Amino acid sequence: MVWASGWRLCSAVSNAGALGVIGSGSMYPGILEENIMKCKAATNKPFAVNIPILYSDIENHLEIIFRNKIEIVITSAGNPAIYTPVLKEHGIKVIHVVSSKRFAEKAERAGCDAVIAEGFEAGGHNGREETTSMVLIPLVSSAVSIPVIAAGGIATGRQMLAAMVLGAEGVQIGSRFVASEEASSHINFKKAIISSSEGDTVLTLKELAPVRIMKNNFYEEILKSYQKNESVESLQKLLGKGRAKKGMFEGDLEEGELEIGQVSALINNLKPASEIIKEIWLQFSEALENPLK
Repeated sequence: MVWASGWRLCSAVSNAGALGVIGSGSMYPGILEENIMKCKAATNKPFAVNIPILYSDIENHLEIIFRNKIEIVITSAGNPAIYTPVLKEHGIKVIHVVSSKRFAEKAERAGCDAVIAEGFEAGGHNGREETTSMVLIPLVSSAVSIPVIAAGGIATGRQMLAAMVLGAEGVQIGSRFVASEEASSHINFKKAIISSSEGDTVLTLKELAPVRIMKNNFYEEILKSYQKNESVESLQKLLGKGRAKKGMFEGDLEEGELEIGQVSALINNLKPASEIIKEIWLQFSEALENPLK
């Protein structure tokens, strides 16, 4: 949810009864603190901050989190054993994103309070194993004793119920909220999401860090690089810096990196976050009442 989940989306989600999350992976430390302060002013409900462990300025991010007494942190993209102990020392609940049973077990040993089992359908950076949510959720649920939150390919209440039937105790939803009024992503990107179809996303760049993106001119350049059997260094040069910002935040639909999940094929409208949550909850309740409908 880089370039999409700032304080507006986070506070709107929390105010609507779910747990809003600030995605700090695209933020400089000062921007993160500004978003936390604005979020606190906009909601009195709990919210979380997601921190990619591989983020270059993570130490400063952690200081901001401690100073602002954030109660819930979601860690991703790295070894949970590195920072979970210090987060726990500050009384913070720690949830770690995993893409495999093995990583879930590692997160539990590290002391995490819960794990997010994210299937390969998810947008953005993803697991190399390409394990789908349908397989990953029961695998992880049977392997750990801590709560399991399902992610990847979930945008409706019926999908949320399915994840819980498979063993999850909650869900994390990303892509559906990129197409919300409060998301900080560019309107061009939002429109591309709601007009997308099945097969418009692909998992690529596994040599660097697996990422699910929308197909566009940038992706065609990646394909050409693969066809020429170019080096990892060439792929890194092609990716460059700021590619995700160019696409998701600045709205360049051809040369930008457009990170979104497969479930974008099910998203066909732009709504306030509160309406999205109401819709998902209504769908969930109806499916729970009549699962075979």
